[in-house]
Amino acid sequence: MTVQGKICGLSDKAAVSAAIDNGARFVGFVFYPPSPRNVTPEQAASLAAEIPASIDKVGLFVDPEDSLIQSVLDVVSLDWIQLHGSETVDRVAEIRRKFNLPVLKAIKIANIDDFETAKSFESVADMLLFDAKAPKDLANALPGGNGLVFDWRMMKGQKFNKPWMLAGGLTAENVEQAVTISGAHSVDTSSGVEFEPGRKNPAAIAAFLKTLQTLSV
Repeated sequence: MTVQGKICGLSDKAAVSAAIDNGARFVGFVFYPPSPRNVTPEQAASLAAEIPASIDKVGLFVDPEDSLIQSVLDVVSLDWIQLHGSETVDRVAEIRRKFNLPVLKAIKIANIDDFETAKSFESVADMLLFDAKAPKDLANALPGGNGLVFDWRMMKGQKFNKPWMLAGGLTAENVEQAVTISGAHSVDTSSGVEFEPGRKNPAAIAAFLKTLQTLSV
């Protein structure tokens, strides 16, 4: 089995085509206005129209109100809701119940204790995503997509009851090492396949996904 890839923060047709043509398993659209990758529901719907059913469409939200999620779902047919903020266990459960979609919950990792936080979400999330926690002194830090890497060696010996995905500064150049060290079966990239924040590089998307096809787990 090859490693599954998610390309997040898509906002133009060339990037979507690169993800489709090179075997992405998931594609992500960001619905968080402060992000340079933010798209409107209408933009996402136009892009999603090209995506085959074999690729899951993920909507990324950060501490969203129900009204925001609903306004997106009224326009875009999503397969997953990704929660990338400081949502509590109860809030994740509430969102999953209200919208009847599987939830991918992002956990920011800085030290090994953060994995205990992750385990508290296993009862309410369908999949976990481990991203690098931005340091407090990082200017203009976003909830995700900062291009930061955490120490994958912390994953050694970690066991989870739900599937999980590795994120945080992954590129075509480092993803093989990341998978080897962490044992990840699924990986997510956003900033690692961009010309600049919010502007995807189709060639980098292709290279990232082609690298995954050479890896087996």
